[in-house]
Amino acid sequence: EEEYIKIPLDINKTPSENAQKYFKKYNKLKAAEENAYIQIELAEEEDEYLQSVLSNIENADNYKDLEDIKNELVETGYIAFKKSMKSKKTKPSKLLHFISSDGIDIYVGKNNLENDYLTLKFAHNNDIWLHIKNIPGSHVIIKNLGEVPDSTLLEAATLAAFYSKGKNSTKVPIDYTEIRNVKKMAKGKPGMVTYSTNKTIYVDPIKLDLKQV
Repeated sequence: EEEYIKIPLDINKTPSENAQKYFKKYNKLKAAEENAYIQIELAEEEDEYLQSVLSNIENADNYKDLEDIKNELVETGYIAFKKSMKSKKTKPSKLLHFISSDGIDIYVGKNNLENDYLTLKFAHNNDIWLHIKNIPGSHVIIKNLGEVPDSTLLEAATLAAFYSKGKNSTKVPIDYTEIRNVKKMAKGKPGMVTYSTNKTIYVDPIKLDLKQV
């Protein structure tokens, strides 16, 4: 059954003027709706970023790790920049560097600036990138000099699980793909990327006894 809507018209305006009035109102409401969706998307991105910062704080091993996270928050505008900090040049931290049981290099980012550097600058196109699925965590890179053994892939995935928001869970999903399939998110905050052509492996986030360089 068809539903009819009664639209009041201004008797002092012509039919064309009445139509233009409602058309303008429609455009205004449509723009407001589109802006609301944009604001929701920005808020979700903001929440995702801050959750990743919290995860990095929880996984920090020492004061230097916390200092690096503080510097990241200064750089992204979440902490006010003090004049006294201008002369204080902090030396970039060394990436977490492990050697797998097969003798292959694995690198882990400890904060979002390190994640950006590791994924977007340090890694090569055929290196393997790993990250916990859908929740905040460190970027992990396997230096790929040929075919990556399953044991190294499992160890790197376990590191990605351990250095993530899901470290207290079991059987967490870790996505992995070649670095060529990972892209910086347009206008995204540090550490935020998109990726494709990935596979998924499930691991328990345990602390591995791997050689650390």
